[in-house]
Amino acid sequence: MTEPHARRVTWLGHATVLIEVGATRLLTDPVLRDRVMHLTRRVPTPAHPGRLDAVLISHVHRDHLDQPSLRGLSTTAVTPVGAGKYLDAGYHVHELRAGETVDVGATVEAVPAWHDGRRRPGPGAEVLDTLGYLVDGVYFAGDTDFGPEMEALHGRVDCALIPIWGWGPSLGPGHLDPAGAARVVDLIAPRIAVPIHWGTFLPFGLGGRHRRLLVDPPREFARAVTGDTRVDILAPGGSVEL
Repeated sequence: MTEPHARRVTWLGHATVLIEVGATRLLTDPVLRDRVMHLTRRVPTPAHPGRLDAVLISHVHRDHLDQPSLRGLSTTAVTPVGAGKYLDAGYHVHELRAGETVDVGATVEAVPAWHDGRRRPGPGAEVLDTLGYLVDGVYFAGDTDFGPEMEALHGRVDCALIPIWGWGPSLGPGHLDPAGAARVVDLIAPRIAVPIHWGTFLPFGLGGRHRRLLVDPPREFARAVTGDTRVDILAPGGSVEL
């Protein structure tokens, strides 16, 4: 039987985080495979997370909504409106817009994210919302750029799970780099910040001179944070008790 934790977060790699609030266990953007599209995992394969009450999907990009990883994890999912069709039929899906909430054992509040909401690039692709989530003071930012409206989270966040990079040598629009992530943290002033969305995947064949991407971004992020927030840099599988 899984031991309840008052509040604990465990980073499994990329944007996949196990959030435990009492007996409720939520998993964000589950990607548990070693290969996704052209990306290969450069850290140990995560263990199965065990019993879950729900999965939280921030947006429909394939490195965040990975259908093979989702199979058999849970029967409940929280997604942006319109994203439920990408999940297997066995899921009970709660589709939310920013500002809406749902109770899945703990109250999950959807908050805005600033990112590309298409499943695939190119003209004609459906554009969906992109979200972050707030659960009992834990803010999972999803994948996002800086938005001044984030100031509304000031005083509401105890632990920020904040993306600081990506999976390649450069970042496109809609992403935070270490300096941008530090700007968000300084704005919302959480007690703890855990950098995510870094150090997990690189494109196939891309190694050697780019291996610094597996270690440097969180150090740059920690140096850039100017406020009183404590930065906890985790290795995949590492946890923080809140």
